[in-house]
Amino acid sequence: MNRRINTNNIILKSIISDNTKISNEIMALKYVIIEPVGFPIRINSENLKITIEDPTLFNVYAREQWEGETIKEGDYLFDNTLIPDYAFKVISTYPMDGGIITRDTLFKLKTEGVCEDRPFKKVKFEEVIGQESAKKKCKIIIKYLKNPEIFGEWAPKNILFYGPPGTGKTLLARALATETDVPLYLIKATELIGEHVGDGSKQIEKLYSQALNNRPCIIFIDELDAIGLSRQYQSLRGDVSEVVNALLTELDGIHNNDGVVTIAATNNPDMLDSAIRSRFEEEIRFELPDDRDRLMIMDLYKEKMPLKIKGNLKKYVEKTKGMSGRDIKEKFLKPALHRAILEDKKYIDEKDLDAVLSELNKSKRETPLNLYG
Repeated sequence: MNRRINTNNIILKSIISDNTKISNEIMALKYVIIEPVGFPIRINSENLKITIEDPTLFNVYAREQWEGETIKEGDYLFDNTLIPDYAFKVISTYPMDGGIITRDTLFKLKTEGVCEDRPFKKVKFEEVIGQESAKKKCKIIIKYLKNPEIFGEWAPKNILFYGPPGTGKTLLARALATETDVPLYLIKATELIGEHVGDGSKQIEKLYSQALNNRPCIIFIDELDAIGLSRQYQSLRGDVSEVVNALLTELDGIHNNDGVVTIAATNNPDMLDSAIRSRFEEEIRFELPDDRDRLMIMDLYKEKMPLKIKGNLKKYVEKTKGMSGRDIKEKFLKPALHRAILEDKKYIDEKDLDAVLSELNKSKRETPLNLYG
């Protein structure tokens, strides 16, 4: 059983971007659907049932060990860490002819469906720092969800959130659901793609049918561009195309989706297919935080951290310029916390914060990778 990673792929993985074709015809994979199939040899009838609690965490786990692998439909991937030699079969990929797994590849574990009203972490409206224009525009959604019958055909039905990653698009959707106390269906666009042509449209119909039974409610579709790219950027395969067509039917309100607000999010609105983008009557832009917002974000997380920060956070306002709220938490404050914990400190000091920033700046200077170095 050969599970070695091709060294050429290790070089390639750092320079491949989505939908970019390289000279040897290997494509970067946009998404991969895998199915747990078990061990190649069963001992004492041992069997494991694999489930995932957090799709985002599963994607980090999958990319960590399989980045650089070249695969196609029907191939197998083997777990090298938690359950050594446990096999996952590749059910489907996009592009459909296979390609190389990159740090941007999205993984989906084969499941029965994605239409559950999943629990979500509630967040207050005022906890969404900055984005004042977006929050102001969203007040009409709050009024509608609290009293949908007064709007009639003038209801805010389809809303597009767009802007840089980590700027609070999902956070604001959670705040809207919390504020109005309505169900929230949080779904990534890739989860709507079925294993076989026809599955995706059924999932869309089931999703909206369940939403109608629990209205008023919010459907939040993240990473819309994963299925809704303009034809000039991708050649849509059948199962993606039928998902898009089914979604367009629901966005058009053919099934009378009164009381259901569909919010979709994307980082690249200009790359969306015009047929999809035209269905959203309101586009709400999310901006990177300014100086005031970055300080407020740092102060907010400072109160939630398990170790206190001993230092003047105002000194880091300029140094964190260009960071999103997520970057400040995940790339700045969290590594500083981990550094302090590893050194058995009782607090985070400016040395920890400065060290993290130094590493970040060093990382920026070292990219892009020199293939011949």
